[in-house]
Amino acid sequence: MSISGANNISGSVSEFILLGFPCRRELQVLLFVIFSIIYLLTLMGNTSIICAVASSRKLHTPMYILLANFSLLEICYVSSDVPKMLANIISQTKSISYAGCLLQFYFFFSMCAAEGYFLSAMSYDRFLAICRPLHYPTIMTHHLCARLVVFCWVGGFLSILIPAILMSQVPFCGPNIIDHFFCDLGPLLALSCAPVPKTTLTCATVSSLIIFITFLYILGSYTLVLRAVLRVPAGSGRNKAFSTCASHFLVVSLFYGSVMVMYVSPGSRSHPGTQKFVTLFYCMATPFFNPLIYSLRNKDMKDALKKVLGASSKEISKNTEK
Repeated sequence: MSISGANNISGSVSEFILLGFPCRRELQVLLFVIFSIIYLLTLMGNTSIICAVASSRKLHTPMYILLANFSLLEICYVSSDVPKMLANIISQTKSISYAGCLLQFYFFFSMCAAEGYFLSAMSYDRFLAICRPLHYPTIMTHHLCARLVVFCWVGGFLSILIPAILMSQVPFCGPNIIDHFFCDLGPLLALSCAPVPKTTLTCATVSSLIIFITFLYILGSYTLVLRAVLRVPAGSGRNKAFSTCASHFLVVSLFYGSVMVMYVSPGSRSHPGTQKFVTLFYCMATPFFNPLIYSLRNKDMKDALKKVLGASSKEISKNTEK
């Protein structure tokens, strides 16, 4: 593997070296195969949910529209860093351009922010459906749902715009070696030629605000939902409400649990191995498990997925016969 201390253009780094997972070649090939399978299954699972919602008129409701957009977000989220990680695992140079690194930083953290907003919107939808069932149709209209979707997408990209601009002004003059598999915030700031307290403070403030405000809102919403569900007499309605909310809260726990360990825990950044493992978990594991959690615990979604998969298998068999 060819690693240069710094590759300079006018005194600044033109590319970075992502060390990724330094190990024997045989183990790297094994990691490549495992991560590739998880990535493909993630794409297939989330695409299936989008197709199921689009094909079933029964699922053209705010809850499932938000879920379909959330699945699209997961596809974009996992695709912002995993393809480059896979390419670098089998590559000898393991490099990424300066511009590519900043773009990866911006898109990855924009998707993270958008995920927090979507989880908040989905918790608001469940709050209205369970705590305000009579007012739900008049409040959660398709118009409001569309506005929430636009807010989550646009808000994610706008939230990280200022940190991304500040990161583009950080001086990098070497070394250019990042002991990570993608351009994460901490490893990038550690390579700065000069102290950048303004950038560090801004990035920490923005990330903390997004994490804590969305998490506390979600926690408050589901606390009220749980109180309302416990007042409902035992039966099918109560079980369905529990099942739906349990699915949502499990996804929230997976995402926020790993993100808080990574960006809130004081000692997490001092151990590169732990940092990579936790980051890998919320980069790959959460988008992989989300479609399983939502589809396996939701009867309507399972029925729609069966129709989509059944139609796909019939189409494949027809093409095979031809």
